[in-house]
Amino acid sequence: MSEGEGAGQPAGAAPKASDVVPHGGSFQIGDILRLIPHRYPFVLVDRCIDYVPMTSIVGLKCVSYNEPFFQGHFPADPVMPGVLIIEALAQTGAVMMSHSLNVDVERNIVFFAAVDKARFRSPVRPGDVLEMPVQAVAYRSNVFKFKGVARVGSRRVAEAEFSAMVIPRGK
Repeated sequence: MSEGEGAGQPAGAAPKASDVVPHGGSFQIGDILRLIPHRYPFVLVDRCIDYVPMTSIVGLKCVSYNEPFFQGHFPADPVMPGVLIIEALAQTGAVMMSHSLNVDVERNIVFFAAVDKARFRSPVRPGDVLEMPVQAVAYRSNVFKFKGVARVGSRRVAEAEFSAMVIPRGK
């Protein structure tokens, strides 16, 4: 059986989010890559923990000096761009959505639809570990509304409300 095939799934069948089984409520990077379409250098979630279907998840991002955005933001005093922190929150929500809704990731994609009430409170620097608890505050069919916070240790660095929806690929 190849990596993208689930037990009992015919060879060549399109992978579904249900093919990814969370390990004790967590998703490793390989699982995340099967649940969302992002790839290097734009995968901004390294691991997800505390997954509760349709309800909540916590994303983790180990921020390294080797991140490509630090080459220009700002080399002498590197700071992770706030919009990328919000994107990391959205990717965390997309992991939860993709698995909770059993999204056929070959045919559909989770799209970031809106962001509201974004606040940036403290800089994120190389060596920091972003912890990003994301809660689903409402959902209907294939649209979710989330509330997320990004923390480094006990320090709140950013927060936002955002929404995402599942749409067919190529539309």
